[in-house]
Amino acid sequence: MGISAVIITFNEAEKIGDCIRSVSWADEVVVVDSHSSDDTRQIAESLGARVIERDWPGFGEQKQFATDSALNDWVFSIDADEVVSKELEAEIAGLDLSTADAFRMPRLSHYLGKPIHHGSWYPDSQIRLFDRRKCNWSLDAIHESVKVPSGSIKDLKSELLHYNSEGILHHAQMIYERYAPLGAEKLKQKGRKVTFWHLLLSGPATFVSGYILKFGFLDGIRGLLIAVFAGYNTFLKNALRYEQQINESEFASSNSTTEL
Repeated sequence: MGISAVIITFNEAEKIGDCIRSVSWADEVVVVDSHSSDDTRQIAESLGARVIERDWPGFGEQKQFATDSALNDWVFSIDADEVVSKELEAEIAGLDLSTADAFRMPRLSHYLGKPIHHGSWYPDSQIRLFDRRKCNWSLDAIHESVKVPSGSIKDLKSELLHYNSEGILHHAQMIYERYAPLGAEKLKQKGRKVTFWHLLLSGPATFVSGYILKFGFLDGIRGLLIAVFAGYNTFLKNALRYEQQINESEFASSNSTTEL
């Protein structure tokens, strides 16, 4: 059975080359790009990828479109800041795909030049190799994932390598501009309400979970930084959702007054 590797991109010129080369074993590589202003598309095409340019609808929807655009029913989904390790490539090559509907693998993230083996970032298991006829992407605003409604999932041992942050400022910027706002939107989509206690306790609880309970301290200063940023992200996400609730309440009150 053939396997299609699919990637969604936006301004990933610095990373897309390593990503595509790491999936050169796939029968095809499909890149869905949301109008990059750098050389992402040109680099992808030069490496043999089939590039589709498309407006940005959100993570889940874009990944589902990329999956639907593949020529093969078996799909390997990889992000532009990820690389398939040689060990994972060899493990996939030896798989009998008929034994499961999806395969899950650990993801090893690198932070400030070193791999992170503890805390909330590891093993960070991800379903990335799957039969699209039996699986689909969630349409969450953030942290989208592959759903396997009634099929079987097998776990692989080898790691998918993740190079997700270019430094402290980039990490903080990603939380401020992407993760926290999208996290707040996800809470809204699910009808979640944020209370005083959420604002007070959720950030510290996230820090304790990652740094203490999941042994993030074993990654030294990097583990501390990751746990602090995780707590900040949780606090900011809840604060933004609380702000939404205030605006929604004022809007409802205004409409009620107008109707009277």
